[in-house]
Amino acid sequence: MASPLDSLPLLLVIAGAGVALAEALIPGAHFIVLGVALLLAGLVALVFPPLAQPFILAALVLGFGAVAFYGYRELDLYGGKGTGRTSDSDSLKGATGTVTERVTPSEGQVKLEAGGFNPYYAARSMDGEIPEGTEVMVIDPGGGNVLTVEPVGHIEDSIDRELARGRDADERTSDGGETDRERETEGT
Repeated sequence: MASPLDSLPLLLVIAGAGVALAEALIPGAHFIVLGVALLLAGLVALVFPPLAQPFILAALVLGFGAVAFYGYRELDLYGGKGTGRTSDSDSLKGATGTVTERVTPSEGQVKLEAGGFNPYYAARSMDGEIPEGTEVMVIDPGGGNVLTVEPVGHIEDSIDRELARGRDADERTSDGGETDRERETEGT
């Protein structure tokens, strides 16, 4: 008559295979690590029967579990580091890339640095022409189908416009008139 310890490695193999199969059918629960650990510990104990002791099997499950967990994290099977995730067109705003075909207000193409599986996008400029090889930034993702881009050096936002107005005002007062700051210091 066989002792219950003789069937423990077989039980581990069946449980490991079942958990791994469940993970394959319904991914995302992250049971693959446990399944691999149970399966490998059971297989080792089946091949080497003297290792079929409960404490040795527990150590094997923990050891194989640690190795499987490390491999799972390093291989990034489910895109846990963010690389396997999709994003919406709004995430393209501010992305940089290079013009691959001359961009005009009616046609063109760019290759984005972080453009995903297919980094090539149809692109249009606000005004003028952007030659091939120019570094550009997406200013309007346009739903992701056609991007509106401008050369990186020519992008001006509301803060840049306010700073330019401030410089213009300083230049106008520097030609002999008092600046606001000088008037403030004289009044105190």
